[in-house]
Amino acid sequence: MSAQAQALPFAKLVARMANLMVGLPDYDSYVEHRRLNHPDQPIMSREEFFRERQEARYSGKVGRCC
Repeated sequence: MSAQAQALPFAKLVARMANLMVGLPDYDSYVEHRRLNHPDQPIMSREEFFRERQEARYSGKVGRCC
């Protein structure tokens, strides 16, 4: 495998980590999860996903039991 081919996955990993560090969720992981675990349910668009994640993060509602 060439260095350029190896750099692309590494660059994608770094971008994903940076996005998660600043609170941007990973849409590609969401889509993969939905396809594998919930194939009968619809998948949100990128915009819908982003809005839903922002609402979940900043709405002030506590989403855990404790």
